[in-house]
Parts: sequence; C-alpha cells; structure tokens
Amino acid sequence: MDQLLANIKIQVNDKIYVKDPETSALGRKIIGNSLIIMDEIGFDNFTFKKLGERIGSNESSIYRYFENKHKLLVYLSSWYWSWIEYKLVFATANIPDPLDKLSRALELVTENIEDDLSTEHIDESLLNKIIIAEFTKTFLTKEVDEENKEGFFLIYKRVINRLVDIVKVIDPEYPYAKSLISSIVEGALHQHYLKDHFKTITDCNDKVSPTDYYLDLVKRVLKH
Repeated sequence: MDQLLANIKIQVNDKIYVKDPETSALGRKIIGNSLIIMDEIGFDNFTFKKLGERIGSNESSIYRYFENKHKLLVYLSSWYWSWIEYKLVFATANIPDPLDKLSRALELVTENIEDDLSTEHIDESLLNKIIIAEFTKTFLTKEVDEENKEGFFLIYKRVINRLVDIVKVIDPEYPYAKSLISSIVEGALHQHYLKDHFKTITDCNDKVSPTDYYLDLVKRVLKH
C-alpha cells in the first residue's frame, strides 16, 4: 500500500492556500518545518515570523503560500484527512465482510500513526500529534459556516461518511450511524490526548489503546 500511496498526490482544496506548497521546494519546506515548530511550541505560539527564521526565509515569502496561520492549519488537517482517506480506500478495498471492513477502517482512523517514508517533506507521525492537539481549532471559529460552504472540511466529512456507509451495511436499522462515527473519529483524537495528559480520566494507556476501546464499543452497539 505504501508504494501505491507514493504515486498519489494528496489533494487539498485550492481555496485554502494562495499557492500550492507542493509545487516548490520552499513550499514543502514551509509545510515540514511548520509541523516541527507547532509540535515544539503549539499552534497558539506559532507565527510566520518564527517559521521564517527557522527556514531562513522572509516572512513575506510565507504569505505567498498562505493568507494566515489558520489557513495553514486547515491545510495541514486537510492533507492529513486526505492521506487517511487514501489509506482507508486501499486497506478496505478487498475486505468482503462489512464488520471486518469497519474494524480495519476504525483501526486506521484511531491508531497511533507512524511516519510514511514515501512522503519526504511531511512526517505523518508528527502531523498526527498536531491533529490530536490542534484539529478542533480549525473549525471552532466564527468563520466555520462560511469555510464549510467553501469546502474546507469536505475531506474530513468524506472520511466519516465512508465509515457511515459501512455501518449502514452492517446494521441498516441503527438510527445514529453518523453520530456514532463522527464521535469515534473525533473522540479517538481526544482519547489519545487524554492518554498523554489526563491519565486519570481515561481507560486508555500503554496497554489499552483508543482503537481497542472503539472497536469494543462498535461491536457492542451494532448488531452482527
């Protein structure tokens, strides 16, 4: 699957960026180093000035790619969910049993992420840490409805709906498929965060992963 993914260009809504960062060495440098800095100091403390200092470029050159740091974060999250979607499609394509297919899909959206060496400028394990810590900041804004209309979150919603479709095959009578899956996809990020920072309010730990919890939940909720 990694070889197949290596030949695919991750698609991101072109309204999110000014210039596609994938089209130049500087753009790819901006993306890769943004992850490093956000991981070090967090999104709130991240600035284009600090990024420019890190990559040895003028701050103005970064604005040629992204209007502001919010758009950069939306880009990173869109890239992440697009990458997840490709993995989902390839990993579940030849699984005939819908429960097995759902289990594999849930593993992909809830597990710890390792770096995909086929994408040199993006460390997916680092990107996953950013998504866990910062993803909700992409849509908990006053502009969310307008950005949603512009399709900024289309890929994220598409990932959820792919899993919803599988749930409907498993149990057509279950009335809350969308709520179940959206809760799992976002909840998995939250459980990873709790596991690392608020250990006393989660059952997830070094031996029990968020994946274990959600696989158990789904099997208890759905008829099979």
